[in-house]
Amino acid sequence: MIGLKRHTVDVVDHDPSWTVLGVLACQTVRNACGELLADVQHVGSTAVPDLPAKPILDIAAAVVTLDSMPELVRRLAGVGYLYGGDHGDAGGHFFAAESAEDVRTIHLHVVEHNGGQWRDYIAFRDLLRHRPAIRGRYAELKKELARIYRDDRKLYTESKAEFIGRVLSD
Repeated sequence: MIGLKRHTVDVVDHDPSWTVLGVLACQTVRNACGELLADVQHVGSTAVPDLPAKPILDIAAAVVTLDSMPELVRRLAGVGYLYGGDHGDAGGHFFAAESAEDVRTIHLHVVEHNGGQWRDYIAFRDLLRHRPAIRGRYAELKKELARIYRDDRKLYTESKAEFIGRVLSD
Protein backbone atom coordinates (compact mmCIF):
# COMPACT_ATOMS: atom_id res chain seq x y z
CA MET A 1 0.00 0.00 0.00
CA ILE A 2 1.33 3.42 -0.91
CA GLY A 3 0.06 6.91 -0.32
CA LEU A 4 0.46 9.61 2.30
CA LYS A 5 -1.32 12.90 2.86
CA ARG A 6 0.74 15.84 1.66
CA HIS A 7 3.04 17.48 4.26
CA THR A 8 2.63 14.62 6.77
CA VAL A 9 5.23 12.05 7.79
CA ASP A 10 4.60 8.42 8.64
CA VAL A 11 7.45 5.92 8.49
CA VAL A 12 6.17 2.35 8.15
CA ASP A 13 7.76 -1.08 7.84
CA HIS A 14 9.02 -2.01 4.39
CA ASP A 15 6.38 -3.53 2.13
CA PRO A 16 7.77 -5.99 -0.46
CA SER A 17 5.10 -4.83 -2.95
CA TRP A 18 6.95 -1.51 -3.21
CA THR A 19 9.52 -3.20 -5.46
CA VAL A 20 6.88 -4.20 -8.02
CA LEU A 21 5.17 -0.82 -7.77
CA GLY A 22 8.54 0.86 -8.34
CA VAL A 23 9.17 -1.19 -11.49
CA LEU A 24 5.70 -0.29 -12.81
CA ALA A 25 6.13 3.41 -12.00
CA CYS A 26 9.51 3.52 -13.76
CA GLN A 27 8.03 1.78 -16.81
CA THR A 28 5.16 4.27 -16.96
CA VAL A 29 7.62 7.18 -16.91
CA ARG A 30 9.85 5.51 -19.54
CA ASN A 31 6.88 4.84 -21.81
CA ALA A 32 5.61 8.41 -21.50
CA CYS A 33 8.96 10.14 -21.97
CA GLY A 34 10.90 7.77 -24.22
CA GLU A 35 13.89 9.37 -25.90
CA LEU A 36 13.86 12.38 -23.57
CA LEU A 37 15.24 10.27 -20.71
CA ALA A 38 18.53 8.39 -20.45
CA ASP A 39 17.39 6.29 -17.46
CA VAL A 40 14.70 5.93 -14.79
CA GLN A 41 15.36 4.30 -11.41
CA HIS A 42 13.38 3.50 -8.27
CA VAL A 43 15.40 5.23 -5.53
CA GLY A 44 14.78 6.28 -1.95
CA SER A 45 13.84 4.13 1.00
CA THR A 46 11.01 2.24 -0.70
CA ALA A 47 13.66 0.82 -3.06
CA VAL A 48 15.63 -0.71 -0.17
CA PRO A 49 14.48 -4.05 1.30
CA ASP A 50 14.10 -4.09 5.08
CA LEU A 51 14.20 -0.29 5.38
CA PRO A 52 11.22 1.50 6.94
CA ALA A 53 9.94 4.31 4.75
CA LYS A 54 7.22 6.81 4.06
CA PRO A 55 4.76 4.95 1.83
CA ILE A 56 5.59 7.12 -1.19
CA LEU A 57 7.72 5.82 -4.05
CA ASP A 58 10.69 7.96 -5.06
CA ILE A 59 11.66 7.74 -8.70
CA ALA A 60 14.65 9.47 -10.28
CA ALA A 61 14.67 10.16 -14.00
CA ALA A 62 17.84 11.19 -15.83
CA VAL A 63 16.99 13.72 -18.52
CA VAL A 64 19.10 13.79 -21.68
CA THR A 65 18.90 17.60 -21.78
CA LEU A 66 17.15 20.08 -19.53
CA ASP A 67 15.96 21.86 -22.68
CA SER A 68 13.32 19.13 -22.97
CA MET A 69 11.61 20.06 -19.67
CA PRO A 70 8.53 21.69 -21.27
CA GLU A 71 7.90 18.53 -23.30
CA LEU A 72 8.55 16.32 -20.25
CA VAL A 73 6.04 18.32 -18.21
CA ARG A 74 3.46 17.85 -20.96
CA ARG A 75 4.09 14.10 -21.35
CA LEU A 76 4.15 13.42 -17.62
CA ALA A 77 0.90 15.35 -17.12
CA GLY A 78 -0.59 12.92 -19.61
CA VAL A 79 0.13 10.02 -17.25
CA GLY A 80 -1.05 11.80 -14.12
CA TYR A 81 2.01 13.61 -12.79
CA LEU A 82 1.63 17.09 -11.31
CA TYR A 83 4.60 19.39 -11.90
CA GLY A 84 5.91 21.06 -8.74
CA GLY A 85 8.69 23.15 -10.26
CA ASP A 86 12.45 23.12 -10.21
CA HIS A 87 13.79 22.42 -6.72
CA GLY A 88 17.37 22.87 -7.87
CA ASP A 89 19.93 20.98 -5.80
CA ALA A 90 17.16 19.82 -3.44
CA GLY A 91 15.67 17.28 -5.81
CA GLY A 92 15.69 18.63 -9.33
CA HIS A 93 12.46 19.10 -11.26
CA PHE A 94 9.76 17.71 -8.99
CA PHE A 95 6.62 15.84 -10.02
CA ALA A 96 4.05 14.05 -7.87
CA ALA A 97 1.42 11.42 -8.56
CA GLU A 98 -1.60 11.26 -6.28
CA SER A 99 -4.23 8.61 -5.54
CA ALA A 100 -6.62 11.29 -4.27
CA GLU A 101 -6.37 15.04 -3.76
CA ASP A 102 -3.30 15.74 -1.60
CA VAL A 103 -2.52 12.02 -1.13
CA ARG A 104 0.89 11.51 -2.69
CA THR A 105 1.88 8.09 -4.02
CA ILE A 106 4.96 8.87 -6.13
CA HIS A 107 7.59 11.59 -6.07
CA LEU A 108 9.46 11.86 -9.36
CA HIS A 109 12.73 13.77 -9.48
CA VAL A 110 13.98 14.71 -12.95
CA VAL A 111 17.69 15.51 -12.85
CA GLU A 112 20.58 15.77 -15.29
CA HIS A 113 21.92 12.45 -16.53
CA ASN A 114 25.26 11.72 -14.86
CA GLY A 115 24.95 14.90 -12.78
CA GLY A 116 25.70 14.96 -9.07
CA GLN A 117 22.09 14.50 -7.98
CA TRP A 118 21.66 11.47 -10.26
CA ARG A 119 24.85 9.88 -8.96
CA ASP A 120 23.87 10.58 -5.33
CA TYR A 121 20.38 9.06 -5.72
CA ILE A 122 21.84 5.83 -7.12
CA ALA A 123 24.83 5.70 -4.76
CA PHE A 124 22.77 6.25 -1.60
CA ARG A 125 20.18 3.65 -2.59
CA ASP A 126 22.89 1.08 -3.38
CA LEU A 127 24.82 1.88 -0.20
CA LEU A 128 21.67 1.26 1.90
CA ARG A 129 20.98 -2.00 0.06
CA HIS A 130 24.48 -3.37 0.67
CA ARG A 131 25.50 -1.94 4.07
CA PRO A 132 23.19 -3.24 6.84
CA ALA A 133 24.85 -1.17 9.59
CA ILE A 134 24.30 2.10 7.71
CA ARG A 135 20.78 0.99 6.78
CA GLY A 136 20.05 0.36 10.47
CA ARG A 137 21.35 3.77 11.55
CA TYR A 138 19.33 5.45 8.83
CA ALA A 139 16.19 3.55 9.84
CA GLU A 140 16.54 4.77 13.44
CA LEU A 141 17.12 8.35 12.30
CA LYS A 142 14.04 8.24 10.06
CA LYS A 143 11.85 6.90 12.87
CA GLU A 144 13.06 9.57 15.29
CA LEU A 145 12.58 12.37 12.78
CA ALA A 146 9.11 11.07 11.92
CA ARG A 147 8.16 11.39 15.60
CA ILE A 148 9.51 14.94 15.76
CA TYR A 149 8.23 16.20 12.39
CA ARG A 150 4.98 14.25 11.96
CA ASP A 151 3.29 17.24 10.28
CA ASP A 152 6.28 18.84 8.57
CA ARG A 153 7.64 16.75 5.72
CA LYS A 154 9.97 19.56 4.60
CA LEU A 155 11.82 19.66 7.95
CA TYR A 156 11.81 15.85 8.10
CA THR A 157 13.53 15.70 4.71
CA GLU A 158 15.98 18.53 5.46
CA SER A 159 16.93 16.87 8.76
CA LYS A 160 18.14 13.74 6.95
CA ALA A 161 20.52 15.69 4.69
CA GLU A 162 23.51 15.74 7.05
CA PHE A 163 23.41 11.94 7.50
CA ILE A 164 23.06 11.35 3.76
CA GLY A 165 25.91 13.74 2.94
CA ARG A 166 28.16 12.17 5.55
CA VAL A 167 27.69 8.58 4.40
CA LEU A 168 28.06 9.51 0.74
CA SER A 169 31.35 11.28 1.42
CA ASP A 170 32.85 8.38 3.43
